[in-house]
Amino acid sequence: MLLLLLLLLPLLLLWWQRSHPTLQHSLALQALGWTATWKHRQLEKSTSRIHRSQEQVLHRCLQGPWTATCPLGEIPDLNSFRNQFPLVWPCLDPHSKTGERDEGLTMPQHPQSNSTPWDSSLQVTLLSFNSLKQLYPGALVPGGTARLTLTSPWPTSLPWPLRPLAWACPPGTGAGDPRTLLLAALRTTELQVLEAGTATELLDVFSCLGADWEGLVEAVAAGMPSFLPPAPTRAAELKTELEQGPQGLARRLWPQLQVVVMKDAGGQDVAKAALEATWCQGLPFFSPAYVAAGGVIGLNPCLKQLKPGYLLLPGPPFIELLPAREKSQEEAPSTLLLGEAQQGEEYELVLTNDANLIRCPLGDVVQVIGFYNQCPLVRFVRRLSQSLNVRGEGISEDVFSGALLHAVGLWPGAKLLDYCCAESSILGSISDGSAPHYEVFVELRGVRGLSEDHRHKLDHCLQEASPTYKSLRFRGSIGPAQVHLVGQGGFSALRDLLSSSPSLTPFSSFPPEMPRVLRHKNLIQFLLRRVVS
Repeated sequence: MLLLLLLLLPLLLLWWQRSHPTLQHSLALQALGWTATWKHRQLEKSTSRIHRSQEQVLHRCLQGPWTATCPLGEIPDLNSFRNQFPLVWPCLDPHSKTGERDEGLTMPQHPQSNSTPWDSSLQVTLLSFNSLKQLYPGALVPGGTARLTLTSPWPTSLPWPLRPLAWACPPGTGAGDPRTLLLAALRTTELQVLEAGTATELLDVFSCLGADWEGLVEAVAAGMPSFLPPAPTRAAELKTELEQGPQGLARRLWPQLQVVVMKDAGGQDVAKAALEATWCQGLPFFSPAYVAAGGVIGLNPCLKQLKPGYLLLPGPPFIELLPAREKSQEEAPSTLLLGEAQQGEEYELVLTNDANLIRCPLGDVVQVIGFYNQCPLVRFVRRLSQSLNVRGEGISEDVFSGALLHAVGLWPGAKLLDYCCAESSILGSISDGSAPHYEVFVELRGVRGLSEDHRHKLDHCLQEASPTYKSLRFRGSIGPAQVHLVGQGGFSALRDLLSSSPSLTPFSSFPPEMPRVLRHKNLIQFLLRRVVS
């Protein structure tokens, strides 16, 4: 009898899914509220005694596959942990002792954590799903959500009792083809939520829509792919809206749209600004989490802020903070626990998880902007690997992007969509023999060509942003920045190349994080072939 019941159980579950979808969805929403309440209580508890919480996470890491290096039950203090497991800089061979970074080498892989499913990733997903439901009523209705990228903004999938909430996606969005995802979304007018892995990925989707909108409209009318029925009326509506250009397009295509959900992976400000100014004009952005190469780092508890802060979670993974001020000559820089952070200070994140005990500085610099109980709230500032340095000037990612955005604001009609830069020395014989300088590649809307005045304004903005750069330019030690206008789709093609060639990027995530400074000659040549001005 028991065997018969076990055989019938899958059939009963299948019948339940097909005959009661609305009821399942309603029950899943109720379960989400209860589960989120439980996880919120855990969050309050862990962040109210942060030192003890981090002690427990460290103990958990030390009882992983590396137990032989630390006897069972022995919990070292932080100083002992530092001595036993020295920092391994991201772009170094693990056995090197120099403590110097080599930006041309690849970052070591961060293995997946051995933690149970009920770790930081699931906690962030549950709390963020619940916040989305509360902030945007109706956002989780069946058929109201479409994901436009292969990657998800959610750190992990929902567990089985809550899985009916995945029915929010229209039919066909489970396909593994980005074009199919877009076609499925275009067929409906009732979307409440757009999902994308990151702002950069969503920018690529809308750029593709702008470049191939006629083909996409024809596919909707003809019922392509084959599992989607023809929709000529909807195709006519799409044609009317797409002919009017990109400004506010998302709201015009989907009038009921409430919010765009994307995770923050660092280095996304330019793409987000481009979306806000054009395709997603007037729409709020919802960012569940801050994610770095080692996994989920922070939860966004203030989701309606334009520049949200992220709560650094006790873990796993185990997080330390390395002061980002000028490094001294000491061999082993001292790290801090989360509860020792100071408001207003900048720190580089250091990660250790329970799959390996390599204490790895990620190169992501954050600034503490407040506290949640005893845990710091931070905002992303810059990635250390994305700085420019041809004569010791050390222009960081945030300084350069700020100067570039200021300069583009002085170019009439121009809107910045994307950019990369490189140090001229990498080009070798391709360079024209001038003083060391920056090669800057930009993709713009509203400008068909760049004049010498455009280039001069960027160089002037860089000098205003960096006194060191200004001094070196005055002495002739650095030449003026060479600015190149890349044709439409050039940066999207670059990201496709990076995805197919992981060795060309210093990041171990998928899709690769967008580099702002190119370190490989073939990547620079790839963009040079797509320069139009």
